[in-house]
Amino acid sequence: MNHAVTEPRRLVVTDVDSTFIQQEVIELLAEHAGTRDQVADVTERAMRGELDFAASLRERVATLAGVPVAALDDVREAVVLSPGAAELVAECHRRGWAFGLVSGGFEEIVGPLAASLGITRVRANRLEVADGVLTGRTLGTVVDRSVKAATLREWADAEGVAMADTVAVGDGANDLDMLAAAGVGVAYRAKPVVRAQAPHAIETRLDEVLELVDTLTRIP
Repeated sequence: MNHAVTEPRRLVVTDVDSTFIQQEVIELLAEHAGTRDQVADVTERAMRGELDFAASLRERVATLAGVPVAALDDVREAVVLSPGAAELVAECHRRGWAFGLVSGGFEEIVGPLAASLGITRVRANRLEVADGVLTGRTLGTVVDRSVKAATLREWADAEGVAMADTVAVGDGANDLDMLAAAGVGVAYRAKPVVRAQAPHAIETRLDEVLELVDTLTRIP
């Protein structure tokens, strides 16, 4: 039997900060505000599930007030993809699968990164800017765990992919609803609370997702 023929078309959606990329963008921005240690502590607690994500995001973004918009360019330059991230996207595209990035981080960073890899489905928070500096606020609905799960469902519907054929990857508590909603939920280098609840876990390279999915597809 030809494995390629029997395999369903899939939608793969990954978290961005500490999943698709190695850093937390808000911490890179906080460096420009002199608040990195404070922000990193709040981020860590939020990702462990100890804090409400939306409230923690407001608290962290507030520390960015006054940071020049030009700092976003520095942050874009500083972002490093996780091992296997580009390969995962390329192979999904080769297979004709849909791919998306959903982030509690920021559109200003995630959007250009996605475009550089040919990823068209992106959802992230937006930073409010006034007079060339960050105001310390975000615009619109915060991308929290419920929004991430809703985004997965929305994109699956738009792509004509059954939820059973969706794959979601993340590392923090903000990803748990999305991982639970997906046909295949994968924790990547994840916080203990996420590893404990996610159906699957990988540690080394992001494109290990493909081997995992292929193995599951072959199981009768």
